[in-house]
Amino acid sequence: MIKKILFLSLLISSLAIQAAASGENSEAKPLPKGNAANGAKLVGTCVACHGADGNSVVGQWPTLAGQRESYLFEQLEHIRDEERVIAVMKGLLNDYSDDELRDMAAFYAEQTTKVSRADDTNLALGQKIYRAGNVESGVPACTGCHGPAGKGLESAQYPMLGGQKAEYVVTSLIAYQTGERAIDEHGKIMQGIATRLTVEEIRAVANYVSGLY
Repeated sequence: MIKKILFLSLLISSLAIQAAASGENSEAKPLPKGNAANGAKLVGTCVACHGADGNSVVGQWPTLAGQRESYLFEQLEHIRDEERVIAVMKGLLNDYSDDELRDMAAFYAEQTTKVSRADDTNLALGQKIYRAGNVESGVPACTGCHGPAGKGLESAQYPMLGGQKAEYVVTSLIAYQTGERAIDEHGKIMQGIATRLTVEEIRAVANYVSGLY
């Protein structure tokens, strides 16, 4: 009986997230699009951490190649406005306009993500959490917002996860847990999910998405 109640609770939670995305899709105006060619001229200072084509070679820095343009613009805006604080990026975006941030986001969105091989150690658990969630703890499947292949959803500003650096995904989920990244509606949704994940589950799902394509 308890499992049935938990299952229903999880199902309702998942449907609520999908309904929110559907509502955004039907009511929101088309998002402005950036100019990738212009963006290519603006990302010179980003190369050191994120790679020439947006494929980071260091686990702590995210891969930006192939990231959803709408999501990346939103995050660049948060960083510039110091709503999302990243110490090494403090001040780097201060002189960029909204249009320039959109152009940078458009450039990275057009690049190809280089997907690494996931570690076999906790792959099965990561796959289970990503595709089915955890009924007992009320964690919905990640596929509901990020898709079976981890491509995300442009219109709802849900990010691409497939091929993302595992170390970065771990630190991000922990930041959601602590509230550090619960700075907007998407962040608050993620906070509610991340707080139900164990450290083992966080590491497993981060590993799984790093090799997802």
